[in-house]
Amino acid sequence: MKNLEAIADIRSGKSVVANATWWGFDPQDATEALQAAIDSGAKKVVVPNMHTDWIIQPIRLVGNQELIFERGTVVSAKRGEYRGRGDSMFTAQDVENLTIRGYGATFRMWKQDYINGLVLEQFDWHRWYGQYPKAEWRMTLSIRGCKNVNVSGLTLKDSGGDGIYVDGGKERRASEDVVLRDMVCDNHYRQGISVISAENLKVENCTFSNTWGTPPASGVDIEPDKSDQRIKNVVFSGCKFVDNVGDGIEVFLAHTTGESEDVTLRFENCHVSSKHGTGIRVTKIGDNGPDGSIEFDNCTVDSTVGYGIKVQEKSLKGARVTFTNCHVINAASDQQFGGEWSPISLSLPQPDIVQTMGGIDFINCFVEDNRDRPAVEFTQPKSDFPLHDITGTLTVLNPNGVRAELGKGREELPLIVREYE
Repeated sequence: MKNLEAIADIRSGKSVVANATWWGFDPQDATEALQAAIDSGAKKVVVPNMHTDWIIQPIRLVGNQELIFERGTVVSAKRGEYRGRGDSMFTAQDVENLTIRGYGATFRMWKQDYINGLVLEQFDWHRWYGQYPKAEWRMTLSIRGCKNVNVSGLTLKDSGGDGIYVDGGKERRASEDVVLRDMVCDNHYRQGISVISAENLKVENCTFSNTWGTPPASGVDIEPDKSDQRIKNVVFSGCKFVDNVGDGIEVFLAHTTGESEDVTLRFENCHVSSKHGTGIRVTKIGDNGPDGSIEFDNCTVDSTVGYGIKVQEKSLKGARVTFTNCHVINAASDQQFGGEWSPISLSLPQPDIVQTMGGIDFINCFVEDNRDRPAVEFTQPKSDFPLHDITGTLTVLNPNGVRAELGKGREELPLIVREYE
């Protein structure tokens, strides 16, 4: 039942804090009440723990509002809905000044339904009446063209796309001044988080885990779709990337060019591990790629099935890639995972993209390995181009000895690979 008096106080401005239950709570479908509370003009909207799920269809978020989900609150996507390829639970489109807090609260979708393609009525597995079109864009939280957004404390689970998606919108080519803090993104279909276009994005103390379903299946994928999108002052700090089927951290810049804005991207104090996938990959910075810097500081890759660090098709002419005080421990454990990979892989499979590969620093980095193989290896099956400007020091602990295979011209590289003492 609606609380008409309380709603009137919000509309008149007498009250600025609203409770979403004032608009009624339907345990079968709470969309109307929650959307009405958000659209009410309240400066703060509280979504209480009803001890049963808030079951919703897609929700549109608004600006100049604080949205608080109480501890223990669970918001679930309504089963049988979200048939649109881009239907997301919560979408912030071209809004400013939005805060979402939900320590101990959970947003949950139904990933397996979308994979199976079945639409079920009233949770009756014997009554099938439609299909979900195959798609990878059913996000839990989509932030598009927004400014000054703060999201903290939420657990996001089981989407048909990404846990979090950050991109530009109609008014801004990039979302700006976004902070994501203390969040968990678990069991998503495509990515834990995708960053397409962002400026001044901070991601702090978040966990991205168990991504699987469709490639890339990474914990995070930094991947502009167009050359006029930007990755500017993007920082991941204290984050964990755990048991993702693809890369824990992927930086994919194939669609950027020399005319794109400089990339400024940094990962600090982050940890990657995976029983299924790989560690850190930076790829597709072509000879006509963007300038700038991609930094990894005090990051650890531990116990991955595939490579620990892979820098692939990275031009000397493009953004410099720097690893400082980084550790690769027991990486590339599965010999069947693409062959016997080295803990650190430098790779040039397509020489038409890059002919001058280089511009990579390993400053005071450490590799621990127990296999008889190079700590770092350069592979290029279709060319014999030399590496350029690979610098720093790699200290290696391996009972089988220490070696590096860096191809033609390796003696000219200022990279020191030495044994741990």
